Amino acid sequence: MTDFSKKAPILVTCPKGLPEYLQAELTALGFPEGEVLDAGVQVHGSLNDCMRLNLMVRTGHRVLFGLKQFRAFDADELYREAKAIPWEEYIAADGYFRVDAAIRDTTVNDSRFAGLRIKDAVADRFMERQGKRPDSGPDTTGVCLFLHWRENLASLYLDTTGEPLPRRGYRKRPHKAPMQETLAAACILAAGWPELAKRGGHFIAPMCGAGTLAIEAALMALNGAPGLLRDNFAFMHLVGFDPAAWDDMVVRAEDAENAEIKGRIIATDHDPEAIEAARDNARLAGVGDFIEFGICDFTETDIPEGPGLVMLNPEYGQRLGDIKELESVYQAIGDFFKKQCGGKTGFIFTGNAKLAKLVGLRTKSRRIFWSAKIECRLLEYELYEGTRKEKIISPG
Repeated sequence: MTDFSKKAPILVTCPKGLPEYLQAELTALGFPEGEVLDAGVQVHGSLNDCMRLNLMVRTGHRVLFGLKQFRAFDADELYREAKAIPWEEYIAADGYFRVDAAIRDTTVNDSRFAGLRIKDAVADRFMERQGKRPDSGPDTTGVCLFLHWRENLASLYLDTTGEPLPRRGYRKRPHKAPMQETLAAACILAAGWPELAKRGGHFIAPMCGAGTLAIEAALMALNGAPGLLRDNFAFMHLVGFDPAAWDDMVVRAEDAENAEIKGRIIATDHDPEAIEAARDNARLAGVGDFIEFGICDFTETDIPEGPGLVMLNPEYGQRLGDIKELESVYQAIGDFFKKQCGGKTGFIFTGNAKLAKLVGLRTKSRRIFWSAKIECRLLEYELYEGTRKEKIISPG
């Protein structure tokens, strides 16, 4: 039976550009400062901790619990080391499991073959000891294993997540080229929204598309755990999983939610289908009553008085949009910021540096993120009431 209290290395993976924000999340959850990697953060903890991480983390993709690290010079040695692991403590003989593998600079050239050797090791151990074996395949409906094998060093993990964490469960209608949920969360964290939300600030998302930015902002403002909507994680299929312990975590997360949002969250788009999709997604996320949706050009978005963030994710000609047509859009964003968003902080997420220059405003900061394989920037603009000079010389 799996010991959910036993401690081991925990690797929380994320895309490039996000480890800084993931590390801050883990620290806020009470984990000591971990090892920051290019695409993840490693901490130390138990499977009970993994359960909590799957429920609470906004910027991570998978929560991997370390089982064994060993030297493997070829596929046969990989098989022998894997077969020595007491798999019967983790997987039921009549259960189901899958194996994913990431390999680099090994004597094996195909990650699928490396994964197959792990499957063989698990199956053969069960057959020798129990005369039967669990089924295996590509589904995430059972125990999930992950192999990382680079040069001669192999690490085997329990993937406690299964379906990646960005799949929160609310985006049933993705619309066109939507921003990934974890990326949206990282941008919102980078913008300082959680603290501003506590002070009654506003979050405005023109060009909202499927509504991901507004929904993630609402979840943060409400202190809503991002994993609450999911009914399946891979850890639930481990031998010894205690549903009552999970239910208790869920109840505590629900009890910690805020009842209201002090400021306004506004999401607009000129496409009625986008707004329809965004409304549906927000409703599924449980935040439909906290977001004001509107069908209009971004320049007609209502900008309320008081402190706030205005965050746009315009097309940038990689997956959507014609470059020449987009030039006028970026120029219009600059005019929109200058004329209608004074006193706010503006943000543009884009993968096209040339188009971004057409905004015509000096950036306060530029943060690098990745959308799939596209290097992008989150550009920050401090938008003054009137001109900057006027603000500096004004009395008081």
